[in-house]
Amino acid sequence: MIGFVAHLGSLSNESLTRTTLCSLSSRSSLNCRSVSVESKKARIVSMSAGATETAAGAPHGATVENVSVLVPIGNGSEEIETVTIQDVLVRAGAKVTVASVMPELVCTMSRGLKVQADVLIEDVKNETFDMIILPGGMPGAENLQKSTVLKSMLEAQNQRKARIGAICAAPAVVLAAHGLLNDHKATCFPAAHFLEKLPHPVDEDDTPVVVSENFTTSRGPGTAMNFALSLVEQVFGSAKALELAGTMMVDPNESW
Repeated sequence: MIGFVAHLGSLSNESLTRTTLCSLSSRSSLNCRSVSVESKKARIVSMSAGATETAAGAPHGATVENVSVLVPIGNGSEEIETVTIQDVLVRAGAKVTVASVMPELVCTMSRGLKVQADVLIEDVKNETFDMIILPGGMPGAENLQKSTVLKSMLEAQNQRKARIGAICAAPAVVLAAHGLLNDHKATCFPAAHFLEKLPHPVDEDDTPVVVSENFTTSRGPGTAMNFALSLVEQVFGSAKALELAGTMMVDPNESW
């Protein structure tokens, strides 16, 4: 079963992990079971679709009504990942700002699609965001890595223990290159030249998303929906993630 989130924990605290496995029945009713694993002993807690969740997952100082997200892009960023991240988080209720690390707002993506950012990265360098989420793609990830403004923002984000996400090439080319994953397990696009850059790589076909403390990483365009729904689940709760999955006709159990 493929869930929205595969929590593996940081290397310093691997005794406690949490995995949420979600499924959609044939009549679109939503079912979710939350599995907590502590000291290799599983405790299964069932949660009904109508259960009310608190905003405990909301970033510090934020509520689920005012969650802010920065999505940096550059020439060569992966378009499926970029659009999926933005679209799903907006559907959840987040305020998403797309920022170009290039000198211009319009970026030519990895397959030629042109995307116009909301702002240049320099325009928001002094702002703080609840989440900074990086799409992959090449040479898009390299362009993100070259941005000194984005590097400073990522370092400040990590110092605050605020959420950082990256998918495809970005975990290896951006986060690992800046030394941000030294104490964290992570996944990325399953190519040897990317995986070898991760200090503690996770390369498993049935693990589309890895969450380690404030870091969330994923594998590529085909896991972008799982990745985005994982981010929704962490901040807005499982019920919201399941609601969105249902309205978008997503079945987390589907095996492609």
